[in-house]
Amino acid sequence: MQKNYFKNDTLRNWIIRYGFFLMGIICFGLGIAISIKVKHLGLHPWDVLNVAFSQHFGLSIGTWSVLVGIALIVISLVIGSKYVSIGTFLNALLIGPILDFFLWLDILPEASHTWIDYLWLLAGIVIVGIGGGLYVAGGIGAGPRDGFMLTISDRTGLSVSKARIIVECVVLVICFLLGGPVFIVTFLYTFILSPIFQLCLKVFVHLRKVLSKPTPSEATAGQPSTGTPLR
Repeated sequence: MQKNYFKNDTLRNWIIRYGFFLMGIICFGLGIAISIKVKHLGLHPWDVLNVAFSQHFGLSIGTWSVLVGIALIVISLVIGSKYVSIGTFLNALLIGPILDFFLWLDILPEASHTWIDYLWLLAGIVIVGIGGGLYVAGGIGAGPRDGFMLTISDRTGLSVSKARIIVECVVLVICFLLGGPVFIVTFLYTFILSPIFQLCLKVFVHLRKVLSKPTPSEATAGQPSTGTPLR
């Protein structure tokens, strides 16, 4: 489905979709960078993994984000390429450098170990949710981690939610063994992020439909398409 996604599409819609996608990736990287500054409160399991790898084996956190993303894409391609698209590769290759760039700028506030850190963490989670809503609304494809969990779900027959729980629990065990920043917010992260993401996705899908022009096939059929990929 995703391979033919832009067939017969208009240039305007193509620009809008990639614009949404790239803005989302930038927000995603910024949100993660803010969260990492207050990582003592806990991070999302995948971010904990990147931090743990960086602390133990060197290289930047963003570099590990790229390496882990590519590894997941390779695994997904081996067991089933259904959810791997150009957006999956762009996601894997861009978020890490953007994350490193914001950390390199050194303009983000350092942890104060006071209640203010919770506000910064909340801001980071909100920005990640906005970024996720933007790039998924662009309809370019699922990220490597989401694609991997969707692939696991297909191959095992588990629901997507169960596959996500199992995969992220395995990730957390690895993070714990590596001494990564696994704290209380790590276990609450998904419950906080998911509603923000869902709201933003709904808003940005509507906005993209308003900004886009119907494709020739849609104009003929009289049916608009959201183009939102599986998440």
